[in-house]
Amino acid sequence: MHTDGWQGYAKLTTKGFDHRPRSQAKAKRDGDTDPVLPRAHRAISNFKSWLRGTHRGVSAEHLQVYLDEFIFRYNRRRTPMAAFHTLLGLSSQHPPSTRAEIVAEGPTAAKLG
Repeated sequence: MHTDGWQGYAKLTTKGFDHRPRSQAKAKRDGDTDPVLPRAHRAISNFKSWLRGTHRGVSAEHLQVYLDEFIFRYNRRRTPMAAFHTLLGLSSQHPPSTRAEIVAEGPTAAKLG
């Protein structure tokens, strides 16, 4: 598993993963010009730009919903009509979500879903 140098990943080796951390800061210091996890950094950067530009900030409570929307749009970026048809199909098969369902937390959320 290739990751950046964040210490939160340190326990991956003890969990049985072949962990290969690579620090971007260390790579720059050592003169390594090969970028560390360039696609991951680009995706995260695009997501943050989209949040700041489109939504101008998001609460932590709803962050997962915004991430899901970003991923939905990103995965269908080359076929915009497919995204529209997918949304149309999903909306025709499910009743509308109430606000209570969207913001529900805890044991009640499991019952609503």
